[in-house]
Amino acid sequence: MIIYPAIDIKEGKCVRLVQGKFDDVTVYSDDPVEMALKWEREGAVYLHVIDLDGARTGELRNFSIIRDIAAKLGIPVQMGGGIRTIESIEYVINEGIQRVILGTSAVNDPELVKNALKNFGNNIAIAIDAKDGKVAVEGWEKTSDFAAVDFAKKMEDMGAKTIIYTDISRDGMLSGPNLKAMEEMAASVGMEVIASGGVGSLKDIIDLKNTGVAGVIVGKALYTGNINLAQAMSSI
Repeated sequence: MIIYPAIDIKEGKCVRLVQGKFDDVTVYSDDPVEMALKWEREGAVYLHVIDLDGARTGELRNFSIIRDIAAKLGIPVQMGGGIRTIESIEYVINEGIQRVILGTSAVNDPELVKNALKNFGNNIAIAIDAKDGKVAVEGWEKTSDFAAVDFAKKMEDMGAKTIIYTDISRDGMLSGPNLKAMEEMAASVGMEVIASGGVGSLKDIIDLKNTGVAGVIVGKALYTGNINLAQAMSSI
């Protein structure tokens, strides 16, 4: 299982939100590039980066910083937030991003997903962010009519190989992941499932590994010191 340290960028700073709420922000660093290098030094093999302003507006807002991260690190980067056209997907991949995460666009524009998967294949991941079992969109501020597992199966039918599954109610709470939901998702699809939301301890990571997911995104717990990345890497 891969541990993905998370870097969320808002207005050029490395932040964490609670339950995706843009008015509940903690700034952890004014230098996201240095934070990325720190996680690499501690043993990260893959980095998860989100342009929060982009997720909200539908446009790339912090990409110059993310491009610097990709250029300076020796490990791959997956990124999401504000990528809603084939042109922007192609652009960020050409600028050094290994994997592009489609979230809101996957719900609102299935044709885009189809074209993206056809043209970029394994370089695409689908973010499925669930609130009460329903898929949320637009920076998690709105909820769609899609049930998370049904939507995941739809994405798999289109050719997706990787999904990032987040339980928004747990995100940033350090209260433990929704193991039941993650296990259900991992059992329901043949795709690589990356779990996100609620990880607060090393035990949470080990419990998630036992659900069958292929990866876990860890954010706030790394920044608060609840989880030591090097220790976590050696434990899985």
